[in-house]
Amino acid sequence: MDFIILAQTFAKLEGISSRIELTNILVDLFRKTPPEIIDRVIYLLQGRLWPEWSGMPELGVGEKFLIKAVSIATKASEGDVEKLYKQLGDLGKAAEVLKQRSSSGGLTQFIKLQPKGGGKLTVNKVYETLVRVASMVGEGSRDVKINLIAGLLVDAEPLEARYLVRLIEGRLRLGIGDATILDALAICFAGSQGFRNVIERAYNIRADLGNVAKVLALEGVESLKNIKPSVGTPIRPMLAERLSNASEILSKVGGKALVEFKYDGERAQIHKDGNNVWIFSRRLENITHQYPDVVEAVIKGLKCSRAIVEGEIVAVDPDTGDLRPFQELMHRKRKHDIHEVIKEVPVRVYLFDILYMDDEDLTLKPITIRRKYLQEVVEESEILRIADHIVTDDVNKLEEFFLKAIENGCEGVVVKAIHDQAIYQAGARGWLWIKYKRDYKSEMIDTVDLVVVGAFYGRGRRGGKYGALLMAAYDPKTDTFKTVCKVGSGFTDEDLETIPKLLQPLIISHKHPRVDSEIEPDVWVVPSLVAEIIGAELTLSPLHTCGKGVVRPGVGISIRFPRFLRWRSDKKAEDATTVDEIIEMFRGQLKRVSEEAGREQL
Repeated sequence: MDFIILAQTFAKLEGISSRIELTNILVDLFRKTPPEIIDRVIYLLQGRLWPEWSGMPELGVGEKFLIKAVSIATKASEGDVEKLYKQLGDLGKAAEVLKQRSSSGGLTQFIKLQPKGGGKLTVNKVYETLVRVASMVGEGSRDVKINLIAGLLVDAEPLEARYLVRLIEGRLRLGIGDATILDALAICFAGSQGFRNVIERAYNIRADLGNVAKVLALEGVESLKNIKPSVGTPIRPMLAERLSNASEILSKVGGKALVEFKYDGERAQIHKDGNNVWIFSRRLENITHQYPDVVEAVIKGLKCSRAIVEGEIVAVDPDTGDLRPFQELMHRKRKHDIHEVIKEVPVRVYLFDILYMDDEDLTLKPITIRRKYLQEVVEESEILRIADHIVTDDVNKLEEFFLKAIENGCEGVVVKAIHDQAIYQAGARGWLWIKYKRDYKSEMIDTVDLVVVGAFYGRGRRGGKYGALLMAAYDPKTDTFKTVCKVGSGFTDEDLETIPKLLQPLIISHKHPRVDSEIEPDVWVVPSLVAEIIGAELTLSPLHTCGKGVVRPGVGISIRFPRFLRWRSDKKAEDATTVDEIIEMFRGQLKRVSEEAGREQL
């Protein structure tokens, strides 16, 4: 398959905001793609070479090296490449323009380290060359990487050059998410979007969209119905809804529930295969290297050959054994000497679920059975524990356990349905699990996790910097991000210096297709960064699109006096607080205000 087909598809996708049109373009691409390479096409559409969790290296080619590669391929000086790049603000576009100029005169020579160009670029040639670039290390690797990239650019058509450079930069920005790809796969290979759920279930069980697409293309949709978890390949985590009333929570889950401490730590999905252990974060990043002590505890304490379990890794006080806040756990990420930090920041793992054991898929079994398996397979130790829990149908006991969780340094509790349909809903958020946190007790003391979709330039002391960010909640029903507030307070001077660096690779010239906003920021960004936000209260807003028309016609829900607390680097954009959660929080706030007013009248 010629790479020009992919480049032309990228160009079409870039200029469209309609999700239906985006889906149709992808369907056309997939129909042209040989089944044996569709995994590679999917990865390139996602702007990567392999799944994020794989632990494989990224391309690792800096801007200066790319400029040099463009210079070699187009016979333009590095100064001319850099000058054009600054004019256009897009190195990919600069490469395209220079290729158009150079193609008229031809290229008759090339540096000796570079193999001769082979004519048309194919998807396989591009993919395999970029894999070589990413995998190459050691002395002299930099020059070889530059020459490999330059070799691709020599063979590239101008349009291909644009997207090759953007791919390598990590700035593809096509405006499509996994949900759109799933829709297109269903239409192309199953004949109807109605099969989307089957494909999505397979993707949730094996978080490798390229692999799922290849199985689908080669073996058909029926083959995906039998797909099971695979040790070493993460499962997309099940998520919880949130409510602020214990009685309402119990009612939602069927009157009786498993109630667990909600620990203030890092959620971990732990895979074991004999003496091999992998630990994946909530975002499915491989974080095994940060927790060698956990690896050792799992090998000793998990009494089965192969398993996938879930838990929360929590920092503990080395002197008292008390639980410490999430922020202290982050020292594990920052320090290089992991064996030294193990002493400074010891951890404990509280396991709360088991998804797979000795070739048996447990995700479709109710939680009561999963917990039984978990109890039988875990031999508790100082590091490895089963999460504190009770089973109750009594609101008072739920409240009492909630207070006990707070006393023990937790955020609150998670209430889980225990009826026969309480399976593990991989990759989904539903009412089988409900968070009940201490901050839900009054107005908006509870925090929310929102996604940056735009930025505003600062004034006065913040002149020349970004003074505020446009924040949005995620709507999984439409796969869009709907605005909630504009946050400009809570930032330290260090935060204000860091924000431009965080936003720079995400800046785009237009509103992202997945962003629903009636506010026009000074700068649009790709929805990627997640921040924890607190505010005085939730209020109705004629400007914001979150929950628009749900509570009152024509208006949405916003946060009054929002304040930035911290970046949530452990969360993807799709893990942010949902629109439905914001709506439920607002309704809960109205209910509390009404109840308090009634008590005052009495």
